[in-house]
Amino acid sequence: MRNELLPSTLRPLAFVLLAAVLPLAEADSGRPMPTVRVETRELEEVYAADAIIESVQQATLAAQINGSVTAYYVDAGDRVKKGQVLARLDTRNSDAQVAAGRAGIAQSQAALAAAKSNYERTKSLVEQKFISQAALDKAESEYKVALAAVETARAGSVQANTARDFAEIRAPFDGIVTRRLMEIGEFANPGRAVIAVHDPAALRAVGSLPQFVLPATASVDRATIDVPSLGRTFTATRVTVLPSADPRLLSTQVRAELPSTPVPGLAPGVAAKVLIPIGKASKRVIPEAALLRRGEL
Repeated sequence: MRNELLPSTLRPLAFVLLAAVLPLAEADSGRPMPTVRVETRELEEVYAADAIIESVQQATLAAQINGSVTAYYVDAGDRVKKGQVLARLDTRNSDAQVAAGRAGIAQSQAALAAAKSNYERTKSLVEQKFISQAALDKAESEYKVALAAVETARAGSVQANTARDFAEIRAPFDGIVTRRLMEIGEFANPGRAVIAVHDPAALRAVGSLPQFVLPATASVDRATIDVPSLGRTFTATRVTVLPSADPRLLSTQVRAELPSTPVPGLAPGVAAKVLIPIGKASKRVIPEAALLRRGEL
């Protein structure tokens, strides 16, 4: 059924056009055209929100240390496993920090051994009353400082090793590489995006609803997702209207999750429409079979 949206002032003209088209249709088909009754029915009104397909689980992986990109082990479209190394940054700076951390531990341990020996010797001399208690207090203080220096050196070494591990960018979950965001040889600062991945098993359509339809979608629990490029529609498994609005666009985001069944050609970035019921209205309709198409008319 098709909705008749003509205002009342244009309806006489529509019937005149229909009277002119029917004889042409009869002439084309060589047989009389059947007549149908125009009816008024209560139909569900739907708002079509422009949307984009995106992955429910997606991540843009950024560098956490300074260094140039030295290697990529995957490319866009490759499947990856959680923990798999995707790219590597230059590790010369972090390697030097690791070596410095090890040397710092060795130096502090040597100082600790000397401070401990001096403390025990001073304690023995104090017991024999060869030196004063003040000398023992000083030796004890130096011993505690040496102990703290060892702990500081160990913490610095752990930090250096962690930074060394950041040179390897790993997949946070099973998925597909969306795109590479840097080229080999480019310098990456902390926070600069290097590679993006997403999980193709969970997709959703994300669109915007204008504020005038929000009251009608307060309790929406179903929607249809239309993907024009594929010529297919899907029933959303879950619909969420976010509780906050964009003050710049005066709109609210709606998310409609797609079934988990993989569909060829359905990927993040594909244009779609989210069809959301917003109520019912009485409209005049005719059967779709009653329409006669000539080109774009």
